[in-house]
Amino acid sequence: MKATRRKFLEATAKVSTTALIAPSTSFTILKSKPKLEEQIIGHGEFKYRVEQEWGDLNPSTYPVNNCHEMVIDQQGRLIMLTDHPKNNILIYDKSGKLLDNWTLDFKGAHGLTIHDEGGEDYLYITDLSTEKVVKTTIAGEVVLTIDHPATSGAYGEHDKFKPTETAVGPNGDIYIADGYGSQFILQYDRQGNFIRKFGGDSFLSKEKFKQAHGVTLDTRDPENPTLICTARIKNSFKRFSLDGQYLEEYYLPGAYVSRAVIDGKNLYSGVCFSMPEGRYNMALNTGFVTILDKNNKMVSNPGGTKPKYKDNQPQLARQEKPIFKHCHDVCVDEDKNLYVCQWNAGGIYPYKLHRV
Repeated sequence: MKATRRKFLEATAKVSTTALIAPSTSFTILKSKPKLEEQIIGHGEFKYRVEQEWGDLNPSTYPVNNCHEMVIDQQGRLIMLTDHPKNNILIYDKSGKLLDNWTLDFKGAHGLTIHDEGGEDYLYITDLSTEKVVKTTIAGEVVLTIDHPATSGAYGEHDKFKPTETAVGPNGDIYIADGYGSQFILQYDRQGNFIRKFGGDSFLSKEKFKQAHGVTLDTRDPENPTLICTARIKNSFKRFSLDGQYLEEYYLPGAYVSRAVIDGKNLYSGVCFSMPEGRYNMALNTGFVTILDKNNKMVSNPGGTKPKYKDNQPQLARQEKPIFKHCHDVCVDEDKNLYVCQWNAGGIYPYKLHRV
C-alpha cells in the first residue's frame, strides 16, 4: 500500500497516483513576511506572538477538516496530519511553505508519531475510520499495519477500538492509546505482536482512564524512561512504567488536555477544552496551550489564565483570550517556537507561536 502523492506545477494542480517522488523535488508555496499579532500571550519565560496565517494554503487544493497533530523530522521539516482524505499529510518548512503532501485516504486520521529507526524516520498513524494503526516511511509507504486487537486476542470480538495515539519505546515496542474506544493502552513489539494492555475505563480508579487520548514516551530522566498517558476527561496526565505499572498522576483542573509533548525538560500540550468561569464542565471553543516544567508544574498557559497554585495544588485553568478554539497538538522547534494544530476549528491551518 502506498500513499497517493499530489504535486502542483505552477498554478495548475496535477494529481499523481503512481510512483512516490522524493520530497526534494516537491514544489513549495511561497509565503509572505510573517504577520504577527501585537499582543503577547503566555507567562513567565514562555511568551509568544501569534502568527495565525503561518500554515495557510488554498483550501480548494489542500483542504483540511481537522489539523490533528504535527511532528518534526530529522531534516527540520514540519509534518502535519489531517483527517481529510485528499491529503492526510502536509509537510511544511518553518516559514510555512508547503514542501510536500500525500494521503492514505484515511477519513479518521488522528494520531501522528515520528520515530528514528537506524537513522531513518518513520511515521506511526492512527485512523479512527478503519480502526487501524499503520507505520509508514516519510514518503507514505506503509510498512506495518496493526489491526483491531480482537485479531490478536487482546480484545473480544465486540470490544470497541478507536485508536487515538501511539508512542514508541526505547526497544521499539509500540504503545497504542485506545482513547475513543475501550480506554486501554496496548503494547506491541516492533513486529506488531501483542504483549499486554493496561488501563481501562473508570472514573474512580486512578490507574484507569476516561478518554485515554494520548500516550508519550517521557525521556526527561534518560536512565528511567516512562510513559505519560492522557486522561482527558479527568483533566490529568498519568505516568506508567514501560511494562504498564501505574506510577503517579498530574492533575490539571479545568484543562482537557491532549497528548503530552516532551521538549528538553518541559512538557507541552494542547488543551482542547476548558471550563469557563462559573461552569463545571467542558465548553466549546475554549482551548489554549499549557506548558509544564521539569517538576510537572504548570508554568505558562498561552491563550489561557496564568497558572496558579495554592498550598502547592494547581488551581482552575481556563481560556482567557479567544485565540484558539480547540488545541489538539503542539509542536516545538529548535528555537522553541510552537506550532498549534486545532480540531473543530472551521478547517483552519496551524498557527505559529513565535517565542519572545
